Amino acid sequence: MRRTQLGRSGVTVTRLSFGAAAIGNLFTPVTDETAQAAVDAAWDAGVRYFDTAPHYGLGLSERRLGAALRDRPRAEYTVSTKVGRLLEPDESTNGDDLANGFAVPATHRRVWDFSADGVRRSIEDSLRRLGLDRVDVVYLHDPDDHAEQAFHQAYPALEQLRAEGTVGAIGAGMNQTAMLTRFLRDTDVDVILCAGRYTLLDHQALDELLPEAAARGKSVVVGGVFNSGLLADPRPGATYDYAPAAADLLDRALRVQAVADRHGVPLRAAALSFPLAHPAVASVCVGARSPYEIRDAAAMLRHPVPDALWEDLRAEGLLPKETA
Repeated sequence: MRRTQLGRSGVTVTRLSFGAAAIGNLFTPVTDETAQAAVDAAWDAGVRYFDTAPHYGLGLSERRLGAALRDRPRAEYTVSTKVGRLLEPDESTNGDDLANGFAVPATHRRVWDFSADGVRRSIEDSLRRLGLDRVDVVYLHDPDDHAEQAFHQAYPALEQLRAEGTVGAIGAGMNQTAMLTRFLRDTDVDVILCAGRYTLLDHQALDELLPEAAARGKSVVVGGVFNSGLLADPRPGATYDYAPAAADLLDRALRVQAVADRHGVPLRAAALSFPLAHPAVASVCVGARSPYEIRDAAAMLRHPVPDALWEDLRAEGLLPKETA
């Protein structure tokens, strides 16, 4: 699978990347064996970029990903994790973490911390859970409500770690475009991870973020290409950004699907290929909880998508004319 360098960092990623939130028991449990099989299937499909975070299953995602990659040649794959939420032991409850989206025991609580010390501690904890001596990419994770500390403490700490060689590339990962664009303009990040804001249904990143990244030679990893389900299977009851899809969004998704059908292209294939047409986009990150899901994503990414499909979507007002 083709690899692309993140900015000028020297760190490379494959066009398809494995989002490891699901193997952290996102919404429903996944067994250790299934998590291992999903990572193995990704590897067999040519995926060499794996993204995780402490937030995902209170560290379970990092532990499982590290275990699944332990016998793989370290120089052959790229791992990213995130900082901003420290995990503190919590013995005050015997419940679960489903309120935060993960079907795991609530053995820890998340503590927001974008301080310089918090960044270093978070990375040390992540390395221990992953069983690695380094991570290749570190993102500031959802600093929406912590902008001051993120820009003035966490980001300089990441820059220092990059200068020391502890981290290969640095960036920020969010579900919005405004602050990510500010990171591109005001800092020297290598990459930003933009979730759900550059898809067949949401083109917000095209306004400022993607042009800014392209102009500055920075890279973008796009997550949430299916907008949590609607673009994988548009039907009544499908979810859009983890909530039931509104009627107008469902109608729009069905119209996009109809155009794709005319060209003999599965909607999932179009959804995966669309972001990669932009020159700033280095990879699409797809969450997978089973071997089937990641194999399907790899197959869909290989499916030919004719230029005429994009032309028809633009002609019907379903895509902006500025899209590639």
